[in-house]
Amino acid sequence: MKLSIIVPVYNMAADKKLEYCLESLVNQTIADYEILAIDDCSTDSSMEILRAYESRYPEKFHAIHSQVNKKQGGAKNIGMEMAKGEWIGFIDSDDWITPDFYEKLIRKGEETGADIVGCDYHLTDKHSMEIGQVVHNNKKEQTGILDKEKYKSLIIDGGSLVVKVYRREIVIDHPSRFPEGIFYEDNALGNSWMMRAKHFEYLEEPMYYYYQHDTSTVHTITKKRCEDRMEAGRIMLWEAQHYHYLEPYRLEIEFSFTVLFYVNTLFTYMQGVKPPRYGFVKKLGREMKEKFPHFQENPYYKERMHEEEKKLVAMQMHATLWFMLYYKMLWAYRNFRKRRKPEAD
Repeated sequence: MKLSIIVPVYNMAADKKLEYCLESLVNQTIADYEILAIDDCSTDSSMEILRAYESRYPEKFHAIHSQVNKKQGGAKNIGMEMAKGEWIGFIDSDDWITPDFYEKLIRKGEETGADIVGCDYHLTDKHSMEIGQVVHNNKKEQTGILDKEKYKSLIIDGGSLVVKVYRREIVIDHPSRFPEGIFYEDNALGNSWMMRAKHFEYLEEPMYYYYQHDTSTVHTITKKRCEDRMEAGRIMLWEAQHYHYLEPYRLEIEFSFTVLFYVNTLFTYMQGVKPPRYGFVKKLGREMKEKFPHFQENPYYKERMHEEEKKLVAMQMHATLWFMLYYKMLWAYRNFRKRRKPEAD
């Protein structure tokens, strides 16, 4: 079989989100493929929708019900164990793709001998095939036979996992599996898969539609989500140590870990979790310092982090309580300015 598409599903029946995704999958132009849709104990009618598609497309659609809620990583692992394809693709069940998405990616891979092929994507808030806000997921200079400089670039700017297709040996034959029970699972394994590849290709064409809505993972901030991001960072670091690419790419891994584990967690926690707890913020900073005590000297950190973020990070590293008080006052002032601006206009 040419391709296996793995779709983790959880409570996506509302507003026909799931059906819009599945319609784009069953109408792919590539021949000889299977769709493995894994329902992760949905409490809505998602499983019934999957069974209906299995009845309509028995030759290529497989509806699987997980007996335990394992989050997206666990659902993907179930799909990986069942996948028969030479190529493996993943898609979020509230997103959709162009009809020739997989045909184009796999053709590029087979023409060039690439192990992984990616493309660009749209950000959109409505169900349509109109072009939305285009995000360039990779860069042309990352493509071709991979050398140390390209690996460095791909660790720093690897792009999203779902807008790529992978040769089977890169993901299925890799001993690691997605972490279960947490969000941000893609971040844990993306580097290890890329480091196994010898050749990467990229189509500068937006063929994946990334649906933005209020219940998206990226729009939901809880303490648990923050802890999940931290755990994904720990696993990413463990993978680099275990598979011996931490030292050759130490600066890149350090920066990736800093952003995922610490910076993104710190600021989303402070903005979204009310009230923020001193103990959580203190522990976060302490673990960051233990893992990479000199992360603020990292050249990527110096170049890429906004000056205000660097100032706030330095403050938190020095005195957590003062950082939290200052941050609270800073956001109160900004919210006040926002409310006052329309009146001034």
